[in-house]
Amino acid sequence: MGVTSVRFNDNEEKALEYLKKAFHADTSSVIKKALWELYEDLNDRRIVEEFEIREAGGAVEFGTIDDLIK
Repeated sequence: MGVTSVRFNDNEEKALEYLKKAFHADTSSVIKKALWELYEDLNDRRIVEEFEIREAGGAVEFGTIDDLIK
C-alpha cells in the first residue's frame, strides 16, 4: 500500500468535508470512491463509443421483448 500526499485549496477542502459527512466516511474512503467512480465513467464511455461504432457500421440489431422471452 502506498501513501500519497494531496493538497486541497479552500473550496476543495469544503467539498471534501461535505462528502465525508454525506457518506459518513473518512478522507481516504471518499478519495478512493471518487477514484473508482472516475474509472467506471471512463470504462462506460469506452463501451458506449464501441457500441456506437458497431451501430454506425450496421452491426447492431434490436429485437422485441417477445424475442427476449422466447
